[in-house]
Amino acid sequence: MKKSFIFILMLHLTWAEHNYTNALSAESSPYLQQHAHNPVNWYPWGKVALQKAKKENKLIFLSIGYSTCHWCHVMEEESFMDADISKLLNDYFVSIKVDREEYPQIDKKYQKLFMAIHGERGGWPLSVFLSPDAEVFHLATYIPKEEGYGSKGLLNLLPSFAALQKQSAAFQKIIQSYKKEQSHSALKAQLDTKIIEKVVDEIAKQYDTRHGGFSTRPKFPEASKIALLLDIYKLSGNKQAYVMAKTTLKKMAQGGIYDQIRGGFFRYTTDDAWQIPHFEKMLYTNAELVPVYVEMYRMSKDTLYKRVVDETIIQMEEHYIQKNKHNDGLYLSASDADSDGEEGRYFIYDYLVVKEALKAKNWSSNEIEKTLAYLGIEEDGNIDGELSHTHITAEVAPKRLEELRTYLRNQSAKRTFPFVDKKINTAWNAMMIKALFEASKIEKRYLLLAEKRLNGLLKLMRKEGVLYHQVILGDIPKQKGLLEDYAFLIAALMSAYERTYKDAYLSLAQTLSKESIRLFYRQKEWYLSNDGIKAKADFDDRYYTAALSMMLENLVRLASLTNDLTYSGVVQETIKEYGGVLEHNPSFAPKLVHTFLRLRLGDIIVHAKREKLLLAQTALDSMKYPFVLSATQESDEYLACKTTMCFANDTNISKLIEKINKVVE
Repeated sequence: MKKSFIFILMLHLTWAEHNYTNALSAESSPYLQQHAHNPVNWYPWGKVALQKAKKENKLIFLSIGYSTCHWCHVMEEESFMDADISKLLNDYFVSIKVDREEYPQIDKKYQKLFMAIHGERGGWPLSVFLSPDAEVFHLATYIPKEEGYGSKGLLNLLPSFAALQKQSAAFQKIIQSYKKEQSHSALKAQLDTKIIEKVVDEIAKQYDTRHGGFSTRPKFPEASKIALLLDIYKLSGNKQAYVMAKTTLKKMAQGGIYDQIRGGFFRYTTDDAWQIPHFEKMLYTNAELVPVYVEMYRMSKDTLYKRVVDETIIQMEEHYIQKNKHNDGLYLSASDADSDGEEGRYFIYDYLVVKEALKAKNWSSNEIEKTLAYLGIEEDGNIDGELSHTHITAEVAPKRLEELRTYLRNQSAKRTFPFVDKKINTAWNAMMIKALFEASKIEKRYLLLAEKRLNGLLKLMRKEGVLYHQVILGDIPKQKGLLEDYAFLIAALMSAYERTYKDAYLSLAQTLSKESIRLFYRQKEWYLSNDGIKAKADFDDRYYTAALSMMLENLVRLASLTNDLTYSGVVQETIKEYGGVLEHNPSFAPKLVHTFLRLRLGDIIVHAKREKLLLAQTALDSMKYPFVLSATQESDEYLACKTTMCFANDTNISKLIEKINKVVE
């Protein structure tokens, strides 16, 4: 914080060369000193400024902030050092600067009014516009110089306020409405209940109340839909959303869509009970399911979900990297359903053969029957004649289950492993890498693995400033990246940043985001590629998250992490163009709904020094609000911020989280 303050002070000393000096120059507050050489005729809080406004019948602009407030500095550089803005303020207003740390009571007064008027907490900078008699007629936080970010901009607002003052009746009506609000209790920010209720209702109509999932057959996992239901539960407490998500994850974890012997998910099932899969395994299916199982474990503490996470990662590592002698540490795309010319042959078992083998190992008849029955290995078979595919049939596991699983793994290993597609796909690898970073929330050892895989992917698929889409193992990549490659790689990089706080990851995410906008966003429409094919992007998330949905969430997160609101501007523009799906069929695009809610409700960004954030990760991971991010800043305290403003600070992360919870509850 000391280095930051010295830099800011030096910056302001250079501004002194403009020969501007105002009434703040005699103040001791570091924040007021930062503005002492603005061309705005600032006054400190007190009788002098208030009496001047009344005597000259001038409006009052009250600006509240503090010395280490990022968006206070942004507003200063954009507007308070600007000649046009300064002239408008000097001509029509008496401008007053308040250090909220010097006058917390003044700050508290107007923050409470902001809450009452806007239904959400404010922050800093707080911009208060008052009549000459110090009566409020407009409240805002950061206001840009020109129109943007949901505000008309100071260049428009300031002269319009001056004109409004001359319309006495209209001006007094606005003042009275603000007075009325001051007598009301603070309102809570309202969720967009319309879209939440609509999407939950739509998903409920698709939901299989007996087996979980959102269709009859074929039945796909639809990870993004499950993730949305969990977010809705966290935001609104909707128990129906939670039950649908939890039941679906449990039924899949116990069903035949999950490989009960080796771990990992098959692509889909041909029945509605999750029992009979199409036996191909896709990297993207597993990559997208790992994070939702991580989240369900964190919410429920049921070890079933953690077992799924661990086994799935092991399966992806063993069969998509190690057993294929792939030394670059990248995941291959998929494995086939067939083995030795028969679908699923690698994964299914003969009851009589297994029973006899267990007898030879001196298992009792009771142990054999209980253990085989638990895994659904039946005498009459359940899939192909007398053959059985494993699935869990009871809640309590038999004592010798792991012995049976080891035996079955060894038997499968004697068979021919299904054909493996040896393409290295950037998007799918990035999905799996992001899953590893998410899994590090419950198992720290995955963090090093995630970084190793990410660095390997970048080394192979990002060359001389060009991102590539895919390559066959052993070849040189030639096909340039698609929208999905950019979208999922950016997501992985941001996850990497938030687990490690290494600036290089965030910097590359920004670079790739700017590239993606340049390559794929044309005339307010998004395209899947930049090769002349002109295939427009959509929001269909059924098989795996749509690239456009992922990209939009990336841009919202980047806007929050970097304080660059041009990213969220692109998102708002896109939703305006494509937003019909949110109104007419939101369950079709669950990731888009997630992004819309994130954009509307807002990210909370926790700032601190890197070492402090690393210490706080477990506490931050445990927060209920789903849109919490963290980013480094040279501060001796933890700061809680929204886009364009900060609203709380504390040296203790637990106390800061308490303050955040009051804002989001």
